[in-house]
Amino acid sequence: MAESMQGLKRTHRCAELSAANAGETVTIMGWVQKNRNKGGLVFVDVRDRSGIIQVVFEEGKSDAALIEKAAKLRAEYVVAVVGKVEKRSGAVNENLATGEIEVIPEQMRILAESETPPFPIEENSKTKEEVRLKYRYLDLRRPDLQRNLMMRSKVATLTRQFLADEGFFEIETPMMIGSTPEGARDYLVPSRLHHGCFYALPQSPQLFKQLLMCSGYDRYFQLARCFRDEDLRADRQPEFTQIDMELSFVDVDDVIDVNERLLAKLFKEVLGIEIELPIPRMTWQEAMDRYGSDKPDVRFGMELCNVTEVVKGCEFAVFKGAIENGGSVRGINAKGQGAMPRKKIDKLVSFAKDYGAKGLAYIAIQEDGSVKSSFAKFMKEEETSALIQAMGGENGDLLLFAADKNKVVWDVLGALRLELARQMELLDKNDYRFLWVTEFPLLEWSEEQNRYTAMHHPFTMPMEEDLEYIDSDPGRVRAKAYDIVLNGNEIGGGSVRIFNPEIQNKMFEVLGFTPEQAQEQFGFLLTAFKYGVPPHAGLAYGLDRLVMLMAKEDSIRDVIAFPKVKDASDLMTEAPTAVDQKQLEELGLEVVKEEG
Repeated sequence: MAESMQGLKRTHRCAELSAANAGETVTIMGWVQKNRNKGGLVFVDVRDRSGIIQVVFEEGKSDAALIEKAAKLRAEYVVAVVGKVEKRSGAVNENLATGEIEVIPEQMRILAESETPPFPIEENSKTKEEVRLKYRYLDLRRPDLQRNLMMRSKVATLTRQFLADEGFFEIETPMMIGSTPEGARDYLVPSRLHHGCFYALPQSPQLFKQLLMCSGYDRYFQLARCFRDEDLRADRQPEFTQIDMELSFVDVDDVIDVNERLLAKLFKEVLGIEIELPIPRMTWQEAMDRYGSDKPDVRFGMELCNVTEVVKGCEFAVFKGAIENGGSVRGINAKGQGAMPRKKIDKLVSFAKDYGAKGLAYIAIQEDGSVKSSFAKFMKEEETSALIQAMGGENGDLLLFAADKNKVVWDVLGALRLELARQMELLDKNDYRFLWVTEFPLLEWSEEQNRYTAMHHPFTMPMEEDLEYIDSDPGRVRAKAYDIVLNGNEIGGGSVRIFNPEIQNKMFEVLGFTPEQAQEQFGFLLTAFKYGVPPHAGLAYGLDRLVMLMAKEDSIRDVIAFPKVKDASDLMTEAPTAVDQKQLEELGLEVVKEEG
């Protein structure tokens, strides 16, 4: 039966005790991790967020009633123990922070009983994630998840302190705003007072933080909740947190400088890792050409090699056709993989097709120097030799080639490079490699919409030297945009914003907005820009993604307290749920059942 605390006060968390506390009487409170009854000798491990300590109930040291009570304890009972800290009489447990000591109890209260949990509360749980997420409140008791959430809290606290010291003000922006169709899909909230009208939950605080610069706050930040109704991945959730900031009277270098120092502080304080500053920079074009990705993982080589010129005159139709259609032929050299079995190569071909490739050409150089090639019969011997030489091919190497439009080739080889690195175990989670990617294209062509769309958003400043091409060759215009990349993950991105109304109007025109449409969607921003707007720029990090990498996890679900699953549902609360008819009527809504 549960007892009350009745004036008991906890003196220490479990793992705050050490040999230095020997001889002290302490009060600890927590959950029973396990109970080992040896008959007249009962070992109880008590756990709280700090860790575990062993409590020993022993004949001659504890009274018989207390030992009997301890013998009945079960996993996840909540207990309070008052006792004396002693150095262990038995062997020291090296795996436990409190492994040198134990508590000899004088009294114990059972504060709450527990049913047998549906899975054991232990690190690196092998229980299916669906079960753990259904009972997330139990899952969150696991020490590894608790460490992750404590790390997240520390990152948030340090970020707030650092930015405050740098002259930033923390200002909250609204959660219910007008919908803006550019970008991802909005989550919509129906209005009870304005039937047929909807608020949107913010995808980011973009417009409001720019307005705060118009309002003269100079430096703003916020740990902002953001919402996007898009398909989920391991590093994506429908609701997430941004470390969001905006600065006035700055250019690219100023934003990069403050953020490099922020990252250096976080990694030093949280992980004890020194980040070498300045962080290297690479233009978008160079990143695509070398790595096939605008968020390259630079922990390993295997860079793309453009061999278009080398194979220009060959008769291999795949290469020839790609070049004639304005595309390119590029390859990667998987060092030491020349003996890869044909079955495994076929799997790589199939993998490449998932990324838009029609196929994958390869040359496997054996250890004895002989060559196996999927296209040897279409190439002269000297052409094959020149190709191997251009690729830096040596005995034992596997050369893989894609030929198509540049975008397809980059996508295919960029993904293939990472897949091979996984197979070859080249990805070290303890190796943190940062990179700034700069000078993104301002616009990208959407086949679906048959128009240019903004690669970042419509408020990104073009590079001044490219403004002359905005009408004649919009695809050539580079943006004053920058992403911060860590180990192949974009952890943050930002840009210098347009603050000149003429350039902003031109941007809307290129994106296919009529002046009326621009006014309808962004009128309040455009009006604000008439009243003296400073040059400004900003950046936002995905806090969840950053902490995921710092904690060496593979999914952001492991650093979020209550995450959603792939279909954006919550297995614990069973959200989203249907609502009753009365609520729908108040909102002027009707749910229409889908046919079939």
